[in-house]
Order: sequence, then C-alpha cells, then structure tokens
Amino acid sequence: MEIFNLERRPGFRPPPPVTVDGVQIDEASIAREAQHHPANSPDEAREAAARALVVRHLLLAEAARLEIVPEPETDADGRRETEEEALISTLLRQEVEVPAADRRAAERYYAANRRRFQSPALFECRHILFAAAATDDGGYAAAEARARETLAALVAEPATFERMAETLSACPSGKNGGNLGQVTADQVTPAFAEALARAAPGGIHPEPIATPYGWHVLLLERRIDGRTLPFEAVEAQIRRFLEARVWQHAVKQYVGILVGRAEIGGISLDGATSPLVQ
Repeated sequence: MEIFNLERRPGFRPPPPVTVDGVQIDEASIAREAQHHPANSPDEAREAAARALVVRHLLLAEAARLEIVPEPETDADGRRETEEEALISTLLRQEVEVPAADRRAAERYYAANRRRFQSPALFECRHILFAAAATDDGGYAAAEARARETLAALVAEPATFERMAETLSACPSGKNGGNLGQVTADQVTPAFAEALARAAPGGIHPEPIATPYGWHVLLLERRIDGRTLPFEAVEAQIRRFLEARVWQHAVKQYVGILVGRAEIGGISLDGATSPLVQ
C-alpha cells in the first residue's frame, strides 16, 4: 500500500532494525503486518506492526522451548487456526491460568453496573415525514414550512393525525396512519430519538424534528420504560466478561515476562500484549 512506502518521503531515514535475541524482523514482514494496524501515520502503523511481530516471535520461541504441541481450534464460522495461531493459543492456555469468576464477583459487578443490564425504553409512535435532503437548502426549508403548517393544524385538531399522515407523509408508514409501531432510541436517528425522550406520551410533539431525511411531525402514543434484567438472567454473561478481562490482564503480564527476558532492539514494547489479545 502506498501509505506504507516510507522511503518516498522527503528526508526519510531508515528506522533502526528490529531485533529479538539477535534475530532481525525484516522490513518486508513489518510492512505487510502494518496493513492490519490502522494508525494516524505510517510511522505509528510500522511501530504497532513491529511490536506485534516481536511479541509473536517471543511467543512462538517460548512454545518451541516448551515443546508445545499445537491444538488447532475451529471457530463458529468454520475457520481453522493456522499452526502458528494454534501454537500461541495452546501455549497461553497451558501457561496462563486464571480463576473462574464466582457468583459473588458477578453480583458485585451487577450491583455496580445495573444500568448496563437495563432493557431499552420502547416508544409507540406515529409520524408524518416531509421528505427533503439536508443538502438541498431550498427543498429543506420548504419541507420545514410544510411541517410547521401541518403541526399547527394538528394542534387544533389532533384527531386528524392519522388521516393527515395518510395524505401527506412521504414515509411508507403513512399508509398506516404514520404508525411506526414500537421503536427504541437506537433504531431511529439521534434527533428523532431525542424528541422521543422529551415528548409527552399521548400528545403531539410541539416542534417539528429535523433529520437527514427531512422534517417530521411526531405523535408519541405510549412510552414503555426499560426494566432492569434480573441477576439470574445475566449472571453467565457477567462471569464470561469478568473472566475475559482477567485473562487479558494475565496474558499481558505473561508477555511482559517474556519481554523482560529477551534482548530487543529497535522498538519499545511498553504495554505490549499477545497478538491474540487486543
């Protein structure tokens, strides 16, 4: 990729060679690996790639020293690990032990993070869409004017909302009186979600809503508040999360031990982790 062709930059100076215990990681391998490390600059991408390759080298060398026999696994999509991936994952499973998260730890996490386990609020609503592209200044202004005119008429006669939606709305829901059914905040645009949060159930929202699709007149019929899921419903999920977090920390410590034993040149490995743990 052109972005990683560092030699073409004005004033380019070759970076120092990256070595691990006297073995050099060649620049071609670093350039290939850099394509898997999005970064703000070629230098940052190269550094991330070099760190990853050094860590991979250390883990494979340790697997060879311990005469690890790879145990390739197949993921849910049917992809089987390569031999190198299997060597590293088998090494980590053998050498990194973490305790299972118990019920008490899960309960503490649940108590401290209840909002994470709350189902989203549901909104039963109708709308009338006056379609216009936000990039079309004239069309967008005209759509706003029509939305405000319609809103004023509906404030005077709220019972006509469904009929006006059928007549005026550019949304397919117009054929059903503007009915959107039950939606959550993450199913609509941010501006529409904000209006839903502020709207009073049973009434027409007092202002039209601007979105990338145009202008909307909103009727919120009902709001169903989210509920906190019981601990029993999320206990297994919490335990898996806690165990994964402890595992990542333990792997980082294990890699740190390998780094401390090695002679590494041309790169700093502060905060390095396993290629399998990002």
